[in-house]
Amino acid sequence: MMWVTWRQFRPQAVTAAAVLGLAAVLLAVTAPHLVDLYNSAGFNACHAACGHVASNFLTAIGSPYRAMFEAFIVVMYLVPTLVGIFWGAPLIARELETGTHRLAWNQSVSRTRWTAIKLGLIGLCAIATAGLLSLMISWWASPIDSAMNFGQPNSGSGFPRINPLVFATRGVAPLGYAAFAFALGVTAGVLIRKTLPAMAVTLAIFAAVQFLVPNFVRPHLIPPVQVTAPLNAYDASELMIGVPGNHMTVVGNFSQPGVWLLSNQTITPTGQPFTGPAGPACQGNSSPNACNDWVNSLHLRQLVSYQPASRFWPLQFIETGIYLGLAAGLGLLCVWSIRRRRS
Repeated sequence: MMWVTWRQFRPQAVTAAAVLGLAAVLLAVTAPHLVDLYNSAGFNACHAACGHVASNFLTAIGSPYRAMFEAFIVVMYLVPTLVGIFWGAPLIARELETGTHRLAWNQSVSRTRWTAIKLGLIGLCAIATAGLLSLMISWWASPIDSAMNFGQPNSGSGFPRINPLVFATRGVAPLGYAAFAFALGVTAGVLIRKTLPAMAVTLAIFAAVQFLVPNFVRPHLIPPVQVTAPLNAYDASELMIGVPGNHMTVVGNFSQPGVWLLSNQTITPTGQPFTGPAGPACQGNSSPNACNDWVNSLHLRQLVSYQPASRFWPLQFIETGIYLGLAAGLGLLCVWSIRRRRS
């Protein structure tokens, strides 16, 4: 049974191996120059306040390396999705759709073993493919990731690796995504019994999960750090007055690099969000200093919530465990559904 499953999967395996081989060659050829640029930027001699060094390095790498960096992020988002759509959804759905499952079920192999072998063998290939690609890209991008960790949150100079955009493409998280996407595709195929609808459902559900988890689940896997400090209007990163209504928005500066900034809110001494209205010192032709002095007279406070860079690996392992648990649950659902089918 295992040999038959491997023979059926061999074209996809060869394609995956070819893609991994090409990626390895490309990364190995371009990595040495990237490391040289990183070493020559002066990081070895910089131990604190290295933001300017990081900025110079990110400028020195130029457009080609930046384009590759961004392209690899897209690739790592696509790999689990494609695994779920093209490896998972057709795996059993095609057998049910064409009726070839009846031949397999009339042999000496039980339905449970038939399903388990398909899920186990190809699922491991999916996890290995995503894991190897993530390992290679994480190694190649480590100088850029390190430099971006010196950037300020939401500064536009780059994204630290704990930022949701990069987090899903580094470390062990892609293994969990690939396992879940594959199991989701197989489950959709078992329940729907049609290949194309199963592929569409897999894409829709996986995309929804990948949107919901980083926005609503991951920030709370570990309680975020909350810091409250007096607001200095002269150091604010944003001060805006809306018209009409004199609605006022004041955002304090937050200068801790490498973190995932969840919220940056200005509150009143009573703990309520500050929304204005703007006083006379901030209206008309008043000077900026007069407006800043008036804002400071309100004794506002800055409430910041964030995940520090040191929590990158704990969040990676927790989230990967969740996805692997979901994949295992979906696998058991597939086995149960196949055992209950009459034909």
